[in-house]
Amino acid sequence: MTQHSLPVVLNLDQLKHQAKDLLRSMHRGDADAIAELTEHHPHPPVPEQTKLADAQLVLARIYGASSWTRLVQACDLIAAIWADDVDTVRELVVAHPNLLTENAGIRNENWGPPMSYAANVGRDRIITMLSELGAKDFQHAIGRAVLQGRIDTARLLHQMMGSPKPPPGALGSPAYTLSVAGTEFLFSIGVEIVDAQGNPDAPVDVVIDTDSRAPERKHRILEMYVEHGFVLPDTPVMAIHRGRIDLLAAHVDRDPSLLSRTFSYAELFPVELKCAQPLQGGYDERLPRTPVSGGTLLHLCVEFDELEIAEWLLARGMNPDVPAAVDANGFGGHTSLFNAVVSYPHFWMNFTGGWAHSRKPLEPKFAKVLLDHGADPNARASFRIAIGSNEQPAFRDFHDVTPLEWGEVFPNKMIVNGAAMELL
Repeated sequence: MTQHSLPVVLNLDQLKHQAKDLLRSMHRGDADAIAELTEHHPHPPVPEQTKLADAQLVLARIYGASSWTRLVQACDLIAAIWADDVDTVRELVVAHPNLLTENAGIRNENWGPPMSYAANVGRDRIITMLSELGAKDFQHAIGRAVLQGRIDTARLLHQMMGSPKPPPGALGSPAYTLSVAGTEFLFSIGVEIVDAQGNPDAPVDVVIDTDSRAPERKHRILEMYVEHGFVLPDTPVMAIHRGRIDLLAAHVDRDPSLLSRTFSYAELFPVELKCAQPLQGGYDERLPRTPVSGGTLLHLCVEFDELEIAEWLLARGMNPDVPAAVDANGFGGHTSLFNAVVSYPHFWMNFTGGWAHSRKPLEPKFAKVLLDHGADPNARASFRIAIGSNEQPAFRDFHDVTPLEWGEVFPNKMIVNGAAMELL
């Protein structure tokens, strides 16, 4: 069965248009539309005799709703939460008590039931009202509030719960979004960084593996872990993650070869910190990007948006053209300029039309710095990109491409820095 999840913010008009489009496809005899009709309609009519109500039912079930009416309820409920319309939310929940405990966005489990959904957007009045009506998803709601940096809302929920100590794993939510305020709040209410056996533990793996990119916030969260007793490994890689040039300088002073050596995936994402290890099939990159495994400290700086440290490395004499390691299948050998064209920080810049917070235009900052230090724009490398799943790995190969060609052929353009390509 085809299954789709609804977006965070629902648009009923868009869903109505989708239902009409689906109906027209059924009348035309479109194979995919007929397959949807057969799979999702309890009593599928002859395709050319389907009515709008049939298409609406099929569309609702594709999105996980039991009926078109339930899908409309989801739209009305979410619209009311965003509008902070307490009265409408109350009317909907009183008239349809099932809405109190079901996910507001049907299959969108992350944002949760109405109270948790309201916590995501800081709708405290709605949260209070839903609590009075019997909502019990406090733990999920406070996790969402912390993840979104809604600290006043998190404090309200914490008080409603009787001010308990946060459960193990609570630090994971603000770690994923690199929320300094959320991390500070959890420490202020007594969260501990120890596991069930009493060993120091902190979601450093989440901080490192997250798809968020905000170096200063990442540095501060890692330092908070240290301040509360967590001992981070003393490695040049961790010095970069912490933004600590002083610690990195000490490593380079002791071992100048760090400026030219490459690092394995396990060194970049340590298993002792519970970082996830390579996927089945040998492909070790979980985000769409130029590989960082087998790369140098400079490759790591580009991927994690550590411009100041990259400039420091180059000033210490690091060659910008040191290639990444070549794997057993012949893929790799790319310089950090490839990462400057294709890396995950560009997703957030492209997604927001500029820097996520300052709204500045997309800049080729790493490409410019690397070229200014003599990086070769005509370097060549080969890549293998995973296009299947972990259970059924499949790959697409690119051979002997330059940084500019890499940006041109990379399938996910949201990860490509167009300004860097123009500069090249």
